[in-house]
Amino acid sequence: MIAYIQYPEWLHPEIIPGLPVRWYGFMYLVAFIIAFFLLRKQMKERGIPSPNDEAMNLITWGIIGLLLGARIFATIVYDDTVLYLTHPWLIFWPFDSHMHFTGFQGMSYHGGVIGGGLGVLFYSLKHRQSFCANADMMVTAIPFGYFFGRIGNFINAELYGRVTDSPMGMMFPGQNQPRHPSQLYEAFFEGLLLGILMWFVFRKMKLKDGVRMGLYLFCYGFIRFFIEFFREPDENMGFILLNFTMGQVLCLLMMIIGASVILFCTLMSPDGCRPHHSA
Repeated sequence: MIAYIQYPEWLHPEIIPGLPVRWYGFMYLVAFIIAFFLLRKQMKERGIPSPNDEAMNLITWGIIGLLLGARIFATIVYDDTVLYLTHPWLIFWPFDSHMHFTGFQGMSYHGGVIGGGLGVLFYSLKHRQSFCANADMMVTAIPFGYFFGRIGNFINAELYGRVTDSPMGMMFPGQNQPRHPSQLYEAFFEGLLLGILMWFVFRKMKLKDGVRMGLYLFCYGFIRFFIEFFREPDENMGFILLNFTMGQVLCLLMMIIGASVILFCTLMSPDGCRPHHSA
C-alpha cells in the first residue's frame, strides 16, 4: 500500500465561501506589500530621497511589466493554438461576448521576469537612474513574496507535481494518484531559501551594481531547474529537449544570462553598472 499525505479538506480557494475573494489573489497582494517594504528599506540604506514615493513608483512599473510579460509570454510559448495570432485582444481580455472564459489560462514566470525587467528599465531611463542599481534592489525585495504566491497555488490545488510513490506524495482533489506537492517545494526553495540568500547574504556583500541581479537570475534558474523534475510537465508540451521541460530549458537560459551578467559587471565594467542615481 502506497503511503501518502491527504490534501487538507478544510482548504478552499475562497477566503469566505460564497464571496469572490480568493486566497490566491490575497497571497499575491501580500507578496507585493512585502516587496514594497523591502524595496523601501534598501532605498533608505542607499540614501535615496523620498524612498516611499520612489519605491512605490518603481514597484508599480515593475508589476505592470511583470503582468504584461507573464501573460504575453504564456500565450506565445505555452499555447499550442493559433487563437492569439488571429485574436490578439484575447491575450488581455479572454472572454467571449457572454463573458465566458475562452482560450489559454495562465501566466509565465519567465515572461514575468522579462516584462518586469523591461518595466524597471523604462522607469530607470525615464528618471535617468541606474538600471542595474534599481534591478538589484528589485530582485532582492521580491523572492520572499514567492513563498506566498506558491502557497496560493497550493490552496488552489493547482500546479501540483508528478505522480509519486514517495511518502511525500499528496492526494490532491480530483486526482486518483499521489503527486509531489511541488508548490510547497517551490515556496520553500524559490521563496524562503532564495529570499534568505538575497536579503541576508548577497545584500550584505560589497558587490558592484548589477551583480546581485545576475546572482538572482542564476540562483533562481538553478533552483527551479531541479524542482522541475518534480513538477508535472505542461500538458500540451510535455518534454521538449532531452527529457527536459520547457521550464528547464528556460531556466538553463536564465542561468547562462545570470552568469554572463555577473562576469560582465564584475570583470568587464570597472565601475560595475554604477551610473549616478538621481531622484
